[in-house]
Amino acid sequence: MQKRPLITAKSKSSSPIKFQLAEPTNSVKSTLLQDAQKGLKVDSLAFCLLGAAQVLTQVLKGVALPSALIKTFREMDPSLSARGAIQDIAYRSMRHMGRAEALLELMIIKAPESRLLHGLLCCSLSLMLHGDDDAEMPYEMFTIVNQAVTAATSHVDMSYAKGMVNAVLRRFLREQESLTKAVLLQPQALWNYPSWWINATKLAYPSDWQTILNNGNIAPPLTLRVNRRKTTLSAYLDNLTEQGIVAHQIGPDAVRLEKPMPVQRIPGFASGYVSVQDAAAQLAMSLLDVQDGMRVLDACAAPGGKTGHILESADFLEVTALDVDAQRLSKVAENLQRLQLSATLKVGDARGGSWWDGQLFDRILVDAPCTASGIVRRHPDIRWLRRKGDTLQLAELSAQILDNLWRMLRPNGKLLFVTCSLWPQESEGQAAAFATRHQAHRLSAPGQLLPTVNKEQDQIQDHDGLFYALFQKPVV
Repeated sequence: MQKRPLITAKSKSSSPIKFQLAEPTNSVKSTLLQDAQKGLKVDSLAFCLLGAAQVLTQVLKGVALPSALIKTFREMDPSLSARGAIQDIAYRSMRHMGRAEALLELMIIKAPESRLLHGLLCCSLSLMLHGDDDAEMPYEMFTIVNQAVTAATSHVDMSYAKGMVNAVLRRFLREQESLTKAVLLQPQALWNYPSWWINATKLAYPSDWQTILNNGNIAPPLTLRVNRRKTTLSAYLDNLTEQGIVAHQIGPDAVRLEKPMPVQRIPGFASGYVSVQDAAAQLAMSLLDVQDGMRVLDACAAPGGKTGHILESADFLEVTALDVDAQRLSKVAENLQRLQLSATLKVGDARGGSWWDGQLFDRILVDAPCTASGIVRRHPDIRWLRRKGDTLQLAELSAQILDNLWRMLRPNGKLLFVTCSLWPQESEGQAAAFATRHQAHRLSAPGQLLPTVNKEQDQIQDHDGLFYALFQKPVV
């Protein structure tokens, strides 16, 4: 059998540190749950690091972070607290990925052959890195090192590399100041974004690009939308205060919790008094200006946050929620059931008309497919999953959807175009081209909202980067 190559770690001296690795076993790969049953405590940091590393391997293969978490949890069946820790480490690692990978490249001559080993090292380094926005981590540095070694030791596909894990992480402990200073000369490590993303932000926002990139690396707040059909915002705030939960109003129906918590613990969530929705996303309902009796289409509706908000705003509406993905559309059904509201749910492509009954709509909301570059603080994996060419491809798809749905709008009706993108090709450029093609009358709307973060608990703004353009169809 061919011997496994050495993995070498760079040191300060000219000679690299070499680690002779044991031969890997030929046994079938064990699952994370099997590893836990072999002695790894399911509530330990080692177990959670292993879980987060598994999530990262999926993301780096192209799987979205939420889907990767679901798959990993299915394999592991962890406790609720372990799920929370794995999720926190995975999200943190996505925000620090550029810097963690740059550090590994500096310290290790040959990249780890095992994706899981690479993920474990990135997750461990991410816990040891501290950004300006990071809250104090509940783990000591040496605890992270020891638990990472334990995680590697416990897994059949990484046990051969436990010495390397120990040496690399301990070297970072000793030399973190000089190592960090060295990698911060690289833009991808400094900003924690791919180079093309950094360049695109500079081009679009020459004055604000640094703030935009920084804000995308800060964990988002938990913002709620108060259901005005069931309570008032002031009454709900009073309820939170009585329960010792600190919160602030940041919009007409928007409440930001000072400290995030699981939705199961949010007062009134299960009974539909509130929903989780960013403050910028809550602007859609007021811009649509829906009235009782109107026929409304929410295109690309999943997961249904805006659908629910529309239905909460009037006593009687005929709402159709459309989405091309049946599984995602089921999330709309779940949200509406929790809110005790109803709409017609249809699976269909917004570029076509096979789902349409031929009756015109009074209002159409188009939350168009886009790169989601404006919500990267909530979905930090997006920056690593997107490619430079995605912007133009998605803009073409969005244009097809807008052109098709425009014919379904009643004369004098309104169409609200929304994206969660920061790139002008998907937002303002798209809106301007659409207005020209259809001689659509453009009404007042916010346009491009940049992601805004307020650390001082500002009462006005704390939201993602969304774009809004509102059009009215002329009467022929």
